[in-house]
Amino acid sequence: MLQLPDFIQKQIVIIDPRGGTTINDLKFKNENLVLCRDGKVFNQVSIHKIFAIFIVGEMTITSVLIKKVKKCGISIFLLNNNFEEYAAICAQAEGNYLLRHHQYHFSDDLNFSKNLVKNKCYNQSILLKEQFPELFKNASRLQYHKETAIKIDQTVSMDQLLGIEGNVSKSYFGKYFHDIGWYKRMPRAKVDMVNVLLDMGYNMLFNFIDSLLRLHGFDTYKGIYHQLFFQRKSLSCDIMEPFRVLIDRALMKAFHLGQLNERDFNISKGQYFLKIDQVRKYVRIFLEVLMDSKEDIFVYVKEFYFCILNKKQEYPFFKLK
Repeated sequence: MLQLPDFIQKQIVIIDPRGGTTINDLKFKNENLVLCRDGKVFNQVSIHKIFAIFIVGEMTITSVLIKKVKKCGISIFLLNNNFEEYAAICAQAEGNYLLRHHQYHFSDDLNFSKNLVKNKCYNQSILLKEQFPELFKNASRLQYHKETAIKIDQTVSMDQLLGIEGNVSKSYFGKYFHDIGWYKRMPRAKVDMVNVLLDMGYNMLFNFIDSLLRLHGFDTYKGIYHQLFFQRKSLSCDIMEPFRVLIDRALMKAFHLGQLNERDFNISKGQYFLKIDQVRKYVRIFLEVLMDSKEDIFVYVKEFYFCILNKKQEYPFFKLK
């Protein structure tokens, strides 16, 4: 099983092929992942330093490469130009039957979900305090967060918990993204620039966490807080919740640095689409925060793994730095 010292050295490789008539090939050669364009080597990286490969757009890959990445525990994600996944070749520990037995018979759904939502709300409050410190000089704001935690502890059903999370998130998004001209969170609707970029960042985070969970042997379709739903990797949706704030913070940082620009998007029938030649710019923004936080994410998944395997109820809690 992958250990933290080894994982710290791993990289995420994102390949953004050139369009037009350029022929892009991804190969394995001399223990390296090699990107060739029009038959010539364009770039290469040691296969042993890679954790996951994201391919945006059209690319030719070889069967030799697929065999090697599976052997080395590397996942390949095939994405369209707006960073939505349409296929994946994932490395996974399918034979960890003991873990899956405990996962399928896990019965502490509500308490785990309370911990998850409380963790998410805690980190959202950290971001609000970071951006609006004056708010937290007001006793009513502090009282609001304390009361929210109490409400979460007192919930007796998933429906109640979902209602609390929805109300807190609505308030959080409206306040935190106010300076960008926030409308509301509408996943995959492409109604504005911010929603498109949040979708991109959350997709990167989701795939990163899904890869880690599968390497540990989890069935990522069997969720806890996110219940079973056809073709949804509900467990990955669960585990990413406390980490969504990483993407939120990266987006706001990019806004304050003047990196967000509506001219980077095409608008068609009221929907925003990121221009192909601007994909790399925004991928870099989110990739940087994922690499800075990869140790925290790994430790969280590892602690969750031992909780399920050893039937412990001391669930992991990620505190935003």
